[in-house]
Amino acid sequence: MKLTNSVTNSMSKQEIYLWLVNVLHEMFEIDKEQVTPQANLYTDLDIDSIDAVDLVVKLKQLTGKRLQPDVFKAVRTVQDVVDALAALLAEDEK
Repeated sequence: MKLTNSVTNSMSKQEIYLWLVNVLHEMFEIDKEQVTPQANLYTDLDIDSIDAVDLVVKLKQLTGKRLQPDVFKAVRTVQDVVDALAALLAEDEK
């Protein structure tokens, strides 16, 4: 599955999670089975600080929205990324 601009405000957290699994697989060649909501980006998935910056840039490209640096610093797990994206997308609905 190729990455697309398919992240929309109407996506559920489950849909964002499935989309993020594909993003991590395509960007970093991480086995999809390793990407669980509880997986730590740094210790379980071996994402380093440069990879994290690349991920933030890619998320901005695909969502058209920018995660605030303080929000991303607090992100540790895949679920944290899903929650941050869901909150970012929900801001448009306010």
